Amino acid sequence: MKKVLVAMSGGVDSSTAVLLLQEQDYNVSGVTLRMFSNEDIGLEEESTCCSLSDVEDARLVAHKLGIEHHVFNYSSCFKKYVIDHFISEYDCGRTPNPCVDCNKHIKFGELFNRMELLECDYLATGHYANIEFDQANNRYLLVRGEDEQKDQSYMLFNLTQKQLAHIIFPLGKMTKPEIREKAETADLINARKPDSQDICFVPDGDYASVIEKITGKKPKPGKFIHTNGEVLGTHKGQLHYTIGQRKGLGIAYEYPLYVISKDVEKNIVYLGPEKELFKDSLIAEACNFISIDTLEAPMEVTVKTRYRQKDIPAKIEPLADGLVKVTFAEPQKAITPGQAVVFYQSRYVVGGGIIKE
Repeated sequence: MKKVLVAMSGGVDSSTAVLLLQEQDYNVSGVTLRMFSNEDIGLEEESTCCSLSDVEDARLVAHKLGIEHHVFNYSSCFKKYVIDHFISEYDCGRTPNPCVDCNKHIKFGELFNRMELLECDYLATGHYANIEFDQANNRYLLVRGEDEQKDQSYMLFNLTQKQLAHIIFPLGKMTKPEIREKAETADLINARKPDSQDICFVPDGDYASVIEKITGKKPKPGKFIHTNGEVLGTHKGQLHYTIGQRKGLGIAYEYPLYVISKDVEKNIVYLGPEKELFKDSLIAEACNFISIDTLEAPMEVTVKTRYRQKDIPAKIEPLADGLVKVTFAEPQKAITPGQAVVFYQSRYVVGGGIIKE
């Protein structure tokens, strides 16, 4: 009987994943990761994710389903690879995606290594995605989840062939209502537990406040300058603003203004009209490919530059030093350095990278 280690967050998705794997006759054990404590992020109240109540929910589900349950403290790794990187990216004027970093370094990095140490055959999670094996090319492929509203393949572009060979996504062919119904039928305590919507260590969405609490540093005010050179006013610190932002600028002008770019060294936030947000192309770094070994020639794909975005047609082509140029079929709005760009062909993830410029 194959042994599977299931990452249990305390939510309904990963709990239902355990249930499904048991029905498929796997030998299942569960693990819940403690990523941070309230003190790490300056919270006075319990976070909505990775909290002690989440650990307890996971433990109760594991007990009900009769499986072994571990709790591992990965707070030092999480701080190094996710929180510290999150802060340094904002310091550089970029907008990071911590879920991408967590998947790469923690869930499918540190936890994958722990799965091997525990002599399990597979690591399973509650992600909405699928894995197929392409016999013709002898490659594992990452495939979109069947539920388009929940598909999380965008967050998983960093997976390697070795990892894909030992990962199971039990929920990939299900919808959220089907998963909740399955959990209710099994009388799981978290069958109707709400989904977590925010970044786990930024439970109220106020990332600037969290960064200030962690670092003890107040953002330095600077100038708002129009892209035409006109000084418009004073901003409250560049980390409060992201490319494409319109609300919260506090600037009255003859037409709506948006954040167009930031100069971190000069502490300037540039504002301008919406039309200046549109770009024809981007450069991606830190790229990983899944359906192919490397990108050696231009390829027609569709891309996402944000998680909830619909695919847009584009061409990708290799540059020096592992960089990839992405040229859109039509100009795209608010391309944001630090975010992920993921390449698709139909249902399959070709690969992805981080937007450099």
